[in-house]
Amino acid sequence: MIKTLTGVRAALLPALALTVAMGGPGAAAAQTAAPAVPATITMVVPFPPGGSNDVFARVLAEKLGERLSSTVIVENRPGAGGAIGAEYVARAPKDGSVLMLSSSTLTTNAAVQTNLKYDVVRSFAPVAMLARSPMALVVGKDSPYQTMADLLAAGRKEPGKLTYGSAGLGSVNQMASEILAGGEKTSFTHVPYKGMSHALNDLAGGRVDFVIGSFASTASLLKGGRLKVLAVTSPERSQFYPALPTIGEGQPGYSVELWWGVLAPAGTPAPLVDKLNAEIRAIVNDQKMRAMFAEESAVPAELTVSQFADLVQADATKWKQVARDRNISIQ
Repeated sequence: MIKTLTGVRAALLPALALTVAMGGPGAAAAQTAAPAVPATITMVVPFPPGGSNDVFARVLAEKLGERLSSTVIVENRPGAGGAIGAEYVARAPKDGSVLMLSSSTLTTNAAVQTNLKYDVVRSFAPVAMLARSPMALVVGKDSPYQTMADLLAAGRKEPGKLTYGSAGLGSVNQMASEILAGGEKTSFTHVPYKGMSHALNDLAGGRVDFVIGSFASTASLLKGGRLKVLAVTSPERSQFYPALPTIGEGQPGYSVELWWGVLAPAGTPAPLVDKLNAEIRAIVNDQKMRAMFAEESAVPAELTVSQFADLVQADATKWKQVARDRNISIQ
């Protein structure tokens, strides 16, 4: 019996040696656990071509395709404040073949639309945040309100008199303006437009009193001297405009930032989401991407999957509360 066991051990030694050399059964399993990346990925932008979401998506798609050895195609699916594209992605295959590049509007729009066919938190798997940026509180060059204090004092004195423009109901422009009104315990009259360009042109023409918009959308009118920035919406002063005060300096606690990020359908395998997060974070550190963000007065973000998920959850909760407090809804 002893001889038989000895013989078995001798027979097993070469196989055991080979297993050890390869790192053991756990290592072999790890080698086969690498997430499969689709050969073709569609990156949906739920807004029309030309805006910051679209610009970011096209540069990201090129670089992500190179890193993954995949073909990444950008597809614009605009409409309903981003809801049409978001619904398409929520229903897409959960294999990484369809992603979405969206922004803060994803959560503000969801807060005011009561008939969405997706849940902004449960229907998506946040993948990676790209960048964040303050917005600008702007007035026309001939506005009687030449400081933030002037504007806020006028708003408190005569509730409802001040008018503000936005890109539409549920836009981040509207929500940021309503937080401002709530903090002053007053009200402003909302004038929704079909896009920021129309709102800003009317602001420059003196037909509305103020707009809270992205620096990218206001850039040309600011350079032309037709608008003036009174303050920024971020909790701290912008590194690009350090001389500009924050709204929080006049209204403590005020804080709104735009963000851009990539999301996948809920249920996309976690290893694949983690891989995409790592690749996108590496791309965000690319000099070309940083320069592009700077043109939008944005700074790159390097959040983990869980950190980005927490941000989306917090934003969704925040904007729903604002919508309730300010009685904002789209039936």
